[in-house]
Amino acid sequence: MKKIKLIWDFRGPAAPKTAEHHEIHLKEYITIEKLPINITGFEVISDMHAIAWMVVNDNYMIQVRDALKPHRGEIYE
Repeated sequence: MKKIKLIWDFRGPAAPKTAEHHEIHLKEYITIEKLPINITGFEVISDMHAIAWMVVNDNYMIQVRDALKPHRGEIYE
């Protein structure tokens, strides 16, 4: 089954903390929706850019995309 990494971008001086906090909400969503995969994370790209992300199976992508409005996505390997 194909896996999709959904990504939320945060910019500005608070970006690292915001991305870290957003990951908490992604984990909560996975628990509430009982999604079959629980791969999440956040990464600091620079002082002014950070991302939070979660991986979903492709058959859940539309549901999660419509509910959580990620900024972009990519194939996860």
